[in-house]
This record gives sequence, structure tokens and C-alpha cells, in this order.
Amino acid sequence: MSRPTVHDVARVANVSLSTVDRVLNGRDGVRQATQQRVRAAMKQLGYERDIMAANLSRKRVYRIHFAIPDGPNSFMRNLAAELDSHARLALRDRTEISVSLVPPFDGRALAADLRRAREQAVDGVVMVATESAEVRQAVSDLRGAGIQVVTLISDLSASARGHFVGIDNVSAGRTAAGLLGRFCQGRPGRIAIIAGSMLVRDHVERRLGFEQVMHAEFPDLQLLPPVEGGDEAARVDELLTNVLQDCRDIVGIYSLGGGNRGLRAALDRAKSSPRPLVVVHELTDQSRAALQDGVFDAVLQQDIHKEVASALIIMRNLIEAVPVDPRTGIIHTEIFLRDNLP
Repeated sequence: MSRPTVHDVARVANVSLSTVDRVLNGRDGVRQATQQRVRAAMKQLGYERDIMAANLSRKRVYRIHFAIPDGPNSFMRNLAAELDSHARLALRDRTEISVSLVPPFDGRALAADLRRAREQAVDGVVMVATESAEVRQAVSDLRGAGIQVVTLISDLSASARGHFVGIDNVSAGRTAAGLLGRFCQGRPGRIAIIAGSMLVRDHVERRLGFEQVMHAEFPDLQLLPPVEGGDEAARVDELLTNVLQDCRDIVGIYSLGGGNRGLRAALDRAKSSPRPLVVVHELTDQSRAALQDGVFDAVLQQDIHKEVASALIIMRNLIEAVPVDPRTGIIHTEIFLRDNLP
């Protein structure tokens, strides 16, 4: 059976094609009762709008801006590369992607970038959020200007953003605790936690989930206060080296952010025996090598390609006022051990 068309909708609703077009595009000049009749016909026929075809016919171009953290974080560099690939492909779908690299964990810098995006009159903004009152205000201003906002990887609490795309970070933290707690069974001692910053919600939520499970299920393992390495390898190396020197009974390490090159450097230098068990996030070249060499024990991974693709789908739907399937933004956490590396 062929897909229903706007001609079918017009016929069933007993209206003109121009009236159907006005309803689809939210333009004035159509009585409420007629709008309801058109929407009822669409529902009856199972009509789904082909946004790309509609945009092609009226030469609509989406302008979507991405704001992501700058710096040496390998995961964010992989995200930037993924956006570059999508930008070339998106042009075929009449979508222009711009990307800004902003200082990591800097709410003021992110808010300034969002204000610039507003001045450039983009259709939508996708951002890796930093918790900040300035960022919340900038998001509110964007929405007030009719610009859609989607958060990616790290959400923004109590904000006017339209949707979040990423993993369930509380669940990811709980998963990390379940793995590390089982790895360390029979070895009572302390667990070191390495974060990038407590100014980003994904790190806060991972810590919350991790501590919930550790306290409830592995009470023999004592959690040390997190150290914040800013996702910088040199800083992580320095901080972890100090922790390992001060605490000789560390049996496990959970890195919930970046800077894992520094984590490995500190472990290689310490030469602890037996070595601490290690769970980290994101399958980068560094974490893959450490997993293969037996320095890391598990890596929790999120699919960047799917995240960017989902963010673009959701953003187009928000711009066009098309209902968003809530499942579109859910990214599942993958677990990689040395034996199941892709």
C-alpha cells in the first residue's frame, strides 16, 4: 500500500491543498474547527509528514549550531570529528552545521557562545552543557527567540532545553560500581574516584549512581572523595600519583571522566602489586590500549555516531513542531572488556 499524501488528507478533510499546507506549517488563516478536521484526517490515514521533501519543495535550510568542549579530551575530539563527518553529509538534507569549541567546564564561556548563536539567528543549538545559572539564562533567551535547544551527553537541570540525548548517567555509574565491586571482591580496601569536574551533570550523576551501589552492595570497599582532574591527562597523572602515594590500600579506581592517558601513566609509574582494578568511560585509542594490556579492566562506552544522528533528528522535529519519540534520545551504555573489543 502506498503512503498517504497531502492530496489524500485534503480529500478526506474536504479542504483545499493550500489549507492542508497552512495547517502543516502552522500558518494563520485557518479556523480551529478546520484545523481539527485536517488533523483528524491525518490521523485516520496514518499520514506522516516527509520533512525533508517539504523542505526541498520550499527550499528550507536548517541552521544548527553545536557547542562542545575544547581541550585535549580524546572523547570530545572524537565528537568533533564525528560532527565534521555529519556536517558534510547533512548538506544533502539541507542542513548546515556549525561547531564552536568552548573552554571545558566554563559556564560563562558557554553562555557567551549561546548568545552569539542567538545573534546569528540559527534554528537550533545542540550543546554539551555545563551547570551554570548563566547557561540556563542563555538557554531561556534562545527559547524566547524561537530557537530550539537540545543538550548532548551532559544535561542541564531546571532549564528550558527541549530534549536530552545521551546515556542514563546514573545508571552508568551504577553499572561501573557493579563491575568494580565484583572485580574487587575478596580485596577489602579503598576506591579512588577520578572526575573531570562536578560542574557537569553527567559526572555528578555518574558519581551518584556509583556511590549508591557501592554503599549498598560493597560496604567493605571505602570510597575516597573524588579528585577533579579537568579531563587533563597531566593533571590526572599528578593527582592520582599523590593519591596512590598517600593511600597504599587502593584496590580499585573509577574514572568517570577523561584524562585516562594520565591515569595509565600514574599506574605504570606506581607499579602497585597487586595492581588496582580499573573501570573507565569511553573507548578511545588510549583506553583501548590499556584494556588490551590489562591495565584497565572495563570500559563503558556511548555511541557518538548515534548521539549526533539522534540529536539532528530530534532538532529537526522540534523545529518543525513534529512530536519527538522519547526513545530517540536514549543511548545505551556498552560494556567492553579485553575479550569483546570491537
